[in-house]
Amino acid sequence: MLRISVFCGSQTGNDPLIIQQAKLLGSLLAAQGIELVYGGTDIGIMGILADSALAAGGKVEGVMPSLIEEKRIAHRHLTRMIQVSTLEERKKKLIEQCDAIVVFPGSYGTMDELFSALVLKQLGKINKPVVLLNAGGFYDPLLAQLDHMVKLGFMPERFRSNLQVVNDCRELHFLWD
Repeated sequence: MLRISVFCGSQTGNDPLIIQQAKLLGSLLAAQGIELVYGGTDIGIMGILADSALAAGGKVEGVMPSLIEEKRIAHRHLTRMIQVSTLEERKKKLIEQCDAIVVFPGSYGTMDELFSALVLKQLGKINKPVVLLNAGGFYDPLLAQLDHMVKLGFMPERFRSNLQVVNDCRELHFLWD
């Protein structure tokens, strides 16, 4: 495992557990020599995660669309910043240029990235772990909805099992052991 993409929010939210998990994941990735690939901003969970990885001596690649660069929230101290034209191009690079995907709590953008990765996995276009960090039960309602979709026959169980779930970043060791 050389590169892990992390989908996460540009807000910090109000749960200190999620902030602590972002700091922990950054340091864990650096300690394992795994490059972090993420959305490229210096704000919210994104910024906390990148700062943690960099502080621990890790490599961090940001993928920044011009639409977001205009807001002047790009992280200025990354190992590498990739400029792209659109959010779709950013999402494509985040999904393709990694060995695994970890999904932190977030909002619409995070959900968009998550479901795009799962659809690609369902279609056989990618074959890499997609892991949801359910810190503090953040994703419990979403997981219940996915189970409901299986129960009502809208999704086969084999597609539901494409999404792995952990409750703490320390459980991600299976990605690099």
